[in-house]
Amino acid sequence: MDTLRESADAERFVVEATRFPLGWFAVAIGAMAAAVVAGVTIGPASIGWFDSLHEVVGLLPGIDGSSDLSPAQSAIITKIRLPRVVLGLMVGSLLSLTGAAYQGAFRNPLADPYLLGIAAGAGLGATIAIVSGVGDGIGIVDPVPLAAFIGALVAVAISFAAGNIGGRSTVSLILAGVAVASFLTALQTYVLQRHSDVIREVYSWILGRLATSGWGEVTLLAPYFLITCLVLLRYGRALDVLSVGDEEAATLGLDPGRIRAIVVITASLGAAAAVSVTGLIGFVGIIVPHAVRLMVGVGHRALLPMTILVGGAFMVLADLLARTIVSPAELPIGVVTAFVGAPFFVLVLRTSSRQTW
Repeated sequence: MDTLRESADAERFVVEATRFPLGWFAVAIGAMAAAVVAGVTIGPASIGWFDSLHEVVGLLPGIDGSSDLSPAQSAIITKIRLPRVVLGLMVGSLLSLTGAAYQGAFRNPLADPYLLGIAAGAGLGATIAIVSGVGDGIGIVDPVPLAAFIGALVAVAISFAAGNIGGRSTVSLILAGVAVASFLTALQTYVLQRHSDVIREVYSWILGRLATSGWGEVTLLAPYFLITCLVLLRYGRALDVLSVGDEEAATLGLDPGRIRAIVVITASLGAAAAVSVTGLIGFVGIIVPHAVRLMVGVGHRALLPMTILVGGAFMVLADLLARTIVSPAELPIGVVTAFVGAPFFVLVLRTSSRQTW
């Protein structure tokens, strides 16, 4: 009888979790559009917002691309600002989405790629690729994301293996992730000490940046972005079922272990790709998912697509602050996200014990 009651409660929770708050989606789309406009139009070079948007719209198929901008101004918009904004959208969405996916898969409100050691593992892999010289690419294949992905998988595997020793509690998992991240960071430091000629390049990468050399980084990240988003969105309803417990999920005909493995591997791929391109941009995987939950609730069918929109907007705005607040110099974007994320993380620590996962 108790099993039937628990199954009914689980089904009711899943039904409630799948409701779509369309109003908040409209707000998120508007926020992302505003962030894109600000990112494209604001910069050291004075270019009117109308001319900037006209240049961007002119890139769309079937639309007249002529504008009153000079060739130099046109190049600033299409080859510097726009690729940077698009990269920011993709990275912010990936870090936010993977953070939400990890929190849902392990029912852990503090889980994100950075805290569980994924970013550190990806950083070590990318650093090894850079110092070994293969980071320059082999033909048309850039091995840095692959090396970062392998490092991320190793990091998360060690974190969860060590976390199991402590009884699979939230505290043991977070502590295991912190320990693994510290160990991998120490290894990365050792590698850099042995290859001091690339310290400047790797150090700049570690601090996090969205500076691009054009559309190359966007093209490199796009396949990982698409695969990660499609797979994780596909499993939104399954994550809602997992949130009520593995036993309840099994009674509804799901395989919790298989679902969790697919989500973790896919999220690791997305986080590793993002980190390998932009460096260690922390706290995004905690800030955005928790902020979105305040708007749309805990249902992943609405939470995951919302984190894509809000995470992209957040990253573009954070990058805008990074490149304008001390202009003409530029702050590492990781400094901006940490400045916002550190106090937010403290707030999450205080409230997580009162949340239902």
